Amino acid sequence: MKLMENKKIKVAFPHMGTIYIAWEMALKKMGVDAFIPPYTNKKTLSLGTKNSPEAICLPYKLILGNFIEAIEGGVDYVSMIASPGICRLGEYGRNIEQVLKELGYNTNYVELNLYDGFKGLVDYLVKISGSKNYFKIINAIYLSIRTVFALDELQDFLSYYRAREIKKGESEKAFNRSLNLIRNSSNIKELSKALKTGLREISSVETDKKREVLHVDLTGEIYIVNDEFSNQYIERELGAMGVQIRRSLTVSSFLKDAIIPKIFKKGETHLERAYRLAKPYLMRDIGGDSLECISDVLYAKERNIDGLIHVSPFTCMPEIMSQNIFPKMREDINLPILTLIMDEQTGRAGYITRLEAFVDLMRRKKIKSKINNKQSEAPSSSDVA
Repeated sequence: MKLMENKKIKVAFPHMGTIYIAWEMALKKMGVDAFIPPYTNKKTLSLGTKNSPEAICLPYKLILGNFIEAIEGGVDYVSMIASPGICRLGEYGRNIEQVLKELGYNTNYVELNLYDGFKGLVDYLVKISGSKNYFKIINAIYLSIRTVFALDELQDFLSYYRAREIKKGESEKAFNRSLNLIRNSSNIKELSKALKTGLREISSVETDKKREVLHVDLTGEIYIVNDEFSNQYIERELGAMGVQIRRSLTVSSFLKDAIIPKIFKKGETHLERAYRLAKPYLMRDIGGDSLECISDVLYAKERNIDGLIHVSPFTCMPEIMSQNIFPKMREDINLPILTLIMDEQTGRAGYITRLEAFVDLMRRKKIKSKINNKQSEAPSSSDVA
């Protein structure tokens, strides 16, 4: 059944960081209006929490809030990723659809089966647009995927310069200008040009080249890792403390595992690395991003990273399992690990205090390591004699 019959429909999807830009570009290519609800805020959280079971995780509440705001903005369809496997994400769709009906909203709900790989994307665009022009569909998918990689590259640049900038906030301003350039692209050529301009914009930010910067990997549940509101702008807070963040879980890494055909992949994917590294502590996938999180700790140690932060939503069982494995890993590999559990009750003051204490711990550990290295390199009296 076609969702569009001689009418240009409005489709909304939930926020998760900057992913809305890639979705918007794909839908525009298909002649569909992409409705962007207000970026997730306190009102969104309030709407979602009010209409959600108390024990459900934070991403569910925020996604429901996004949908309510979009429906009140006049959309025809709300759209979301569907998931099989051992994670509550697979139940989000049916629950949210039922809640929206109970609230009296007549807006249609349609799912994108991303775990069906490339076929899932094609089926979704056919359904949402009513078009079977496969050349047009593949072009839209390719542009969207390339956009995701461009957005993640910009994010990496932002993290580097934000930790070193002299004037606080300049890197983020340049990043936001770069996002607008990406968003206004309509083809691959324009996208490539926008990315180059954006990287140049961020690179022009004045930095303190002598600043002692800490390197921290950010892992956990993928939504919380990539969505600034739900993780309380953790990268901005840490950047102000001189910490460069690397997201271990990104949308582009997910695409490499779930969407992009194997012949087009270069090197080891995140999931492949997870199965290789996590085995001493976790033998199989137990749902969510738990397997990847365990492997991310070992990967951080391999690269001599200063520390790792694990963020997850309250009541997320796979991430609770990860957190119970971390103490043993700390003993074995001597890597500072901070676990942060997020929900609508998370207070900002205590949150910032924990980040500051963790940064202080890593700095002291780094200084101590340098002193020990110098002492081991210093010649002994017998060597001098």
